Amino acid sequence: MLKKVFRGILAGAIGTVALNVATYLDMGLRGRASSDAPAKLVTILAEKAGLSLGSTANEEAKKTVQNRASGLGALLGYLTGLGIGGLYGLLSSVGKLPLPIAGVSVGLSAMAASDTPLITFGISNPDEWGASDWAADIIPHLVYGLVTAAAYEALGERAT
Repeated sequence: MLKKVFRGILAGAIGTVALNVATYLDMGLRGRASSDAPAKLVTILAEKAGLSLGSTANEEAKKTVQNRASGLGALLGYLTGLGIGGLYGLLSSVGKLPLPIAGVSVGLSAMAASDTPLITFGISNPDEWGASDWAADIIPHLVYGLVTAAAYEALGERAT
C-alpha cells in the first residue's frame, strides 16, 4: 500500500508540472497575470495561526512579506498536487477506474482542494467568474488529473 501512495505522490508531482505548464501557457497566450489568491490564502492562514510573515514597517519589508506569501502560496499548490496524487495512489487499492474517468475525478478533486479554502475565506467567489475564469481554473486542473492518472499507470509496478 505504501508503494502505491509513493507512486501516487510521484504521479502527482508529474501532474503538477503539467498543471503549471498549462497555466503558464494560458498566461502567455492570453497575457493574463498570475493569480495572487494563493498568497492571500497564506496571509490569512498565517494571521489565523498567529504567525507573522515579517515586518511591514517600510516598503522593502512589505515587499519581503509579499514575496514570502507568494512563495508559500506556490508551495501550497505543490502540496495539493502531491497530496491528491498520494490519495489517488491510496484509493487505487479500492478499485480501478478507466483512465479518462480517473483523470477527470483526480482533476476535479484537485480543483476542489485548491478552490475550497479560497471560497471559504472569501478570496474568490465562483458566482462572479466569467467563462474565461472558469476555463483558467478547470482546464489546468483537468490536465493535472489526466496526467497524474496516466503517470500513475505508467509508473506501475514492474512485473517480476
